[in-house]
Amino acid sequence: MEKLRQTLRVGRERAILVAAILHKGAGRQSHSGDGDDLVELTALATSAGAVVVDRFQQKIHTINPTTYIGKGKVDQLAERVKRFKADVVIFDNDLSPRQIRELEEIINIKVLDRSELILDIFASKARTKQAQLQVELAQLEYTYPRLAKMWSHLDSVAGAGGATTAGAVGGIGTRGTGEQQLEIDRRLVSKRITELKRELADIDKRKIREIDGRKGLFKVGIVGYTNAGKSTLLNALTNAGVLVEDRLFATLDTRTRKWAPAHGAEVLLSDTVGFVKNLPHQLVASFKATLEEAINADLLLHVIDASNPEALKQIEAVNSVLKEIGCGQKQTIEVLNKVDVVKRIREVEVLQTLLPNAICVSAKTAFGLEQLAEAVLAKYKGGEVLLRVCSSQSNGKVQSFLRAHGQVLKEQYRDGSVLIDVKLGKNQLANLQRLHPDTLEVVQN
Repeated sequence: MEKLRQTLRVGRERAILVAAILHKGAGRQSHSGDGDDLVELTALATSAGAVVVDRFQQKIHTINPTTYIGKGKVDQLAERVKRFKADVVIFDNDLSPRQIRELEEIINIKVLDRSELILDIFASKARTKQAQLQVELAQLEYTYPRLAKMWSHLDSVAGAGGATTAGAVGGIGTRGTGEQQLEIDRRLVSKRITELKRELADIDKRKIREIDGRKGLFKVGIVGYTNAGKSTLLNALTNAGVLVEDRLFATLDTRTRKWAPAHGAEVLLSDTVGFVKNLPHQLVASFKATLEEAINADLLLHVIDASNPEALKQIEAVNSVLKEIGCGQKQTIEVLNKVDVVKRIREVEVLQTLLPNAICVSAKTAFGLEQLAEAVLAKYKGGEVLLRVCSSQSNGKVQSFLRAHGQVLKEQYRDGSVLIDVKLGKNQLANLQRLHPDTLEVVQN
């Protein structure tokens, strides 16, 4: 079976999808059992480039420790593999190394689980150096405990000639007599994981410096389930020209653009990688640097696909990841997107009842974007305060700031100074103080 596992890629392969639906209380994974379990897996497989030729489900009370699904169903699966000339079987469940091995022995083709599929999609979509390193790290950390003589090719990938630290592992004098190939593979992977973490730590430092350079600017992070319309919203608000595709995980890399929700109010708007239910923990950990945009944001826009029947489950999945990365309590505006294609208005009404402060929009048609801008502006200001600011007439920075970011009510010039009455957002007070006005008096809070 070793030859079946030479690659985890599924591009253009003929795939059979399998979902084992556990009854409530039957185990750690539970599915609705309403037939929707394979809808998302189908979209994931398609996004990875596979051609879905068959879908296969079984309701189970307990997990078979050997093959996950029952023996009879495995035999049926083997028959379908032959009938549909499938190249790969993809489970919507997480399988143990033993279960994968036993299944491959019986059906005689490659078997992937949900986590491996998602990792494959991320690998195919990664474009920047940072994203590629993050995906490789996630793949290796996921695979390390599952090694079964399938990663010996990494000695050439990591530098068998000794050009890298990992390459030295396979060099002369590093193998004991009779050492198992599996142990060599594990050491290769362990060395590579250490290298990747070191490289990503350097990227993290640069990322932190980049974010620190944005101090004084209000930062808004767009988060949400994959394919909820985050990139479309970024384009609609900023004309960013980001790739938009009706496909899960169409974009991975973070993009940041300036956006002015109103005159004098400029914010940084960042799109982030989409979330998905049961997102592999390794990906969440590895993509911490990418998710820094959400972690360091002053405000999150949680984009929700209001037209998706599974919207509530998707909201729960996103909130779970946000909590995991420490953003569970961050101020958030829920954005009910795609209201222009909602088939049943009742579904939107339910969401609005559960999320009374949510804003309905269509990023595609621009419906509701003005209301969204007003909501962001209110968060940006943090409430208004009436100030009386005294500054020398030569301090043009103070005067320019107040005219750009506030509502000037009155100006008085005398003895080389200027006295300005202005309404200003509370969140902009710190920025004003950094410009060193002569005096700053709060007239009305």
